[in-house]
Amino acid sequence: MVDSQHATLSVRRQCELLGLNRASFYYQAASESALNLDLMRLIDEQYLRTPFYGWRKMVAYLRRLGYAVNGKRIRRLMRLMGIQAIYPRRSSSSPGKGHKRYPYLLRNLPITHVNQVWSADITYVPLLRGFMYLVAVIDWHSRYVLAWQLSNTLDGGFCLDALRQALGKGQPKIFNTDQGAQFTADAFTACLLAADIQVSMDGRALDNVFCERLWRSVKYEDIYLNQYDTVRQLDAGLSAYFDFYNHERPHQSLNYRTPAEEHFVLCSEPVALV
Repeated sequence: MVDSQHATLSVRRQCELLGLNRASFYYQAASESALNLDLMRLIDEQYLRTPFYGWRKMVAYLRRLGYAVNGKRIRRLMRLMGIQAIYPRRSSSSPGKGHKRYPYLLRNLPITHVNQVWSADITYVPLLRGFMYLVAVIDWHSRYVLAWQLSNTLDGGFCLDALRQALGKGQPKIFNTDQGAQFTADAFTACLLAADIQVSMDGRALDNVFCERLWRSVKYEDIYLNQYDTVRQLDAGLSAYFDFYNHERPHQSLNYRTPAEEHFVLCSEPVALV
């Protein structure tokens, strides 16, 4: 059991040794009114079905369900959730002030081997009485989830934690993200550059398709089915799901091998299990 008062080891180190995500120890879920939480859950589910819906179509959808909502409320909730309509256009993800943008390096690049390209992305995760944000790092070739972290805010700390966790298991040639402030932050890009990893950033919302597919699987196969109440329940559930996803769930695109089978067979360096 983690002891924050008298232990000689830091809470971070205790959680690492116990295999716990620090979010399950530190965090309470972020919250909104009960109505807004209901709306956010409906927006999230509809967004997975129709990711091309902007706020106007989402307002129309919710009104058809009987919710008397206006555009101002739905725009705010979609911003809070970190989602936007996906269609071919310039990305509207916003880097932080003074943060450097990097070019997109993956257009027309064949993905041929493990540790060629890794990617990270953030998604909104609903709870019964709140919500969290989830970041994951995935290998594009094997679809293997190398690391993940939860947070109740969109500050960049949990993204950097996930990056460091992933880099403890291997190293890609290229690391791709969107242009959000969490990923353009100096601390995040400096960690990549110090390891001699090329930094790539999406030019369009469609450029990070593998993470979008991962989020669809996570939500339909775990989050929506289990309706987690607390952060600790969510953390435990995601830990079990990602273990299943990596080691048991076959992928058609991998000739029905699992991500772990593809990753470990093709990886030139040993990679620890998540």
